[in-house]
Amino acid sequence: MAAAPVRQRLGSGGARTQLPPCYYEGYLEKRGPKEKASRRLWTSLCGNSLYFFNNSKDTNYVEKLDLGGFVSLRDDSSRDKNLEAARLVLRMKDGEIKLTAPNLESRELWKGFLYSVIDLNVPSSLTLLPGQLQMLKEVVDKERSRRRSRNPGRAPPSPLSVPLVGEIPACFRPVSRTEAEVLLERHPDCGNMLLRPGRDGCSLAVTTRQDLNGSVFRHYRVTQRDQGGYVIDVENPIPCATLHDVIDALVERTAGTLQPFLLEEPYEENITYVSANDENGERILHTAPSSPLPKAPALPPKQG
Repeated sequence: MAAAPVRQRLGSGGARTQLPPCYYEGYLEKRGPKEKASRRLWTSLCGNSLYFFNNSKDTNYVEKLDLGGFVSLRDDSSRDKNLEAARLVLRMKDGEIKLTAPNLESRELWKGFLYSVIDLNVPSSLTLLPGQLQMLKEVVDKERSRRRSRNPGRAPPSPLSVPLVGEIPACFRPVSRTEAEVLLERHPDCGNMLLRPGRDGCSLAVTTRQDLNGSVFRHYRVTQRDQGGYVIDVENPIPCATLHDVIDALVERTAGTLQPFLLEEPYEENITYVSANDENGERILHTAPSSPLPKAPALPPKQG
């Protein structure tokens, strides 16, 4: 049975009617970190959680997964007995969950809806149609409104709003967690560690990528201290005076394995300008001459 976007199922009672708005649902095979076999469950993305039901008609869910503990999401290229099936690995703080969608298109849609709810931002790295991207935009708007109504005194988290103090390292990028992973994966020769805004809009984060039978991403929170400076929030917090010290500390503690992400943006080799044709008004792009312009002749000195 195909997944259904943005549909709220109404029942005569039970837990389903009390759930947050449902953005996407369909059958997925799920295997948790402590489960030996996968189970085929009707899965509903409601608010910021996944709810699992034994079938599409049940009103009471059998399991709930809060996406607040999200770490990463990646494709699993291992083969399945169903050749059309497409696998995903959802990594949470307390372990990995393996999900199997009926086909590649369904997997891409699930990724789109999950990223939209987690990052509150429409992902730009997925292969989706314009209509599907519009659905994701509507989900982002609805989830922002839902969270705003639950916390009226607090602005919804934004991956692009964070106060930055002091000199900013060159590896800083104003991107979301998902976009950071895409950048690091697309440009492995430019470094494997970048600094970005945190999800809560009040902290920063460092995203890293390394290869271990595929891409392995890690995310570290960096918070600003009241008394000045920053701290890397790991088991044994690492205090740093500046953001540059944050990056240097990670390079030093990994013996240079982590390196700042420095993407050289291309620059133009010629000067171009747009001008309008005097006769028909058509605007044309021109390339300025590369040779030095001739100097105007010098005026003769004034006679005393």
